[in-house]
Amino acid sequence: MPTAIAVTSADLALPAQDERTMPAVVLAGLDREPLDECLTELQALTEQYGHVVVVCSEATPEPVIRRLHTLRSLLESDRIALFRPGLPPLGIAVLARQLRQLASCDLGPGVLASAGRLLTHYIHAGAVLGSVARLDRVPVGLKAHARSWVPGSQFAVVAHPEPQLVRVGPEATLDGPEFGTRMLLAKGQLQSDWADGLGTRWGAQGLSETPLPAESAVWWGTGRLVEFCAYLAELSVLYQLVTSVRQSSCHWCGIDVIGDRCVFCSAGPPSAPDAVGPNAPEHRAPEHQHRAPEPRAPA
Repeated sequence: MPTAIAVTSADLALPAQDERTMPAVVLAGLDREPLDECLTELQALTEQYGHVVVVCSEATPEPVIRRLHTLRSLLESDRIALFRPGLPPLGIAVLARQLRQLASCDLGPGVLASAGRLLTHYIHAGAVLGSVARLDRVPVGLKAHARSWVPGSQFAVVAHPEPQLVRVGPEATLDGPEFGTRMLLAKGQLQSDWADGLGTRWGAQGLSETPLPAESAVWWGTGRLVEFCAYLAELSVLYQLVTSVRQSSCHWCGIDVIGDRCVFCSAGPPSAPDAVGPNAPEHRAPEHQHRAPEPRAPA
């Protein structure tokens, strides 16, 4: 039974990358619908799929996040994972689609859920902005703030994996991925030839466009932007990347994971040799988990 990958709005559910990509579950209106209806919906999803991974951004409205935590608490379920990485909204949508691709493979729910942390290392996400006056996700110097008020100024920003900010001009460059990627653009209220050419400068193996997520203007502090994301698109590469990392069993709930923290029950490495959870496999000595090795770029 495939694990359900859920997002909190329809604009984060990107079209399928290939024929094996699982459809996204859209949990829309969580902050508007009655609590009992939301509870019934999430309980039905858990019973249908076994496990649910909800991927949302740091710009997701707090009432939605509070409702998700309330629902998980009321269901008393460790089969619902809430994953909120520090990616811009377009990067969140890309990551959710990568997990939807992997959901069709022979990966356990714990491995699939924790794969999200690994895959974020390979996502290069940023935007071309008409202003950085309200940008608080990337360090902005005083000169850049001052230039934000000059009419026609544009700034190219990478928020992940390493912050970068340059003023757009003929010589402006951003460091991109050192491995083969595809590029996705989402255009807001800004025209930028520089953004259109970024895929060529980064050597992207293909470029496509999608509507700008509604949360992007909040995340970037302006609606005058073109958001971009470079990512690994091939399922075979994603699968090889995830399966190359050591797996271990969560000492508390017993589910197989990668990395040092279970996404479902939030347990970290055991603090004592006898720290064994109620659902850990019987007759197995608890194993200290080790941090996953730094991922290597695929050849």
